[in-house]
Amino acid sequence: MSSHHIIRDKQEPALIIANGEACSMDILDQLLEWSPTVIVLDGALERVISLGIKVDVWLGDFDHANSEDFSHYPLKKVHTPDQNLTDLEKAFEYLLAEGYPAVNVVWASGKRMDHTLNNFHSMVRYGRQLKIVFFDDYSTSYLLPPTFEKWYLAKTPISLIPYGEAHQVTSAGLLYDLNHPLLSLGTQTSSSNETKQDGIVKISYASGSLILMECHD
Repeated sequence: MSSHHIIRDKQEPALIIANGEACSMDILDQLLEWSPTVIVLDGALERVISLGIKVDVWLGDFDHANSEDFSHYPLKKVHTPDQNLTDLEKAFEYLLAEGYPAVNVVWASGKRMDHTLNNFHSMVRYGRQLKIVFFDDYSTSYLLPPTFEKWYLAKTPISLIPYGEAHQVTSAGLLYDLNHPLLSLGTQTSSSNETKQDGIVKISYASGSLILMECHD
């Protein structure tokens, strides 16, 4: 495994490796090619080092790992003991303070469901300040801006999940286009939709939070 390549510091997205279910090496290798900074959260460091990945920053409250085990490893150790934030939120705070505009995140889903749900909460909480994209073996997920356009191949599976509520949701280019005054988690979502044909998909909403998941089984 080669180490990641330095591209353009603080212009290309950073990469956060959390401590959930591991994704495929294909996904990791693609993201590492374009990530100038690799941040590993607390207890995941041993797993990441075993894959031969060069780590730039190790961040967390270090309540799951023995820091002395990695004292010889050439990385920046950032101790963030604040128990009011998760380690993922601390990593987002770190990137904002360092001036990064965007970050890709892997290993943020799977394993404990409470951690997965909380990680999506963190995506929404910080998604207006930092462009955040979650990757796993089955989906690519991110918080949509109020107006969104992207080119897709026909029949690309897409789910639109409100985080809480999303108001005045409209779309063009989906098989089941939306024109809903309200999508509400637990009441009405737009799961398992798909693109109608090759071309631009447009999605907009007036307020609230709406997560787009590009799915691949």
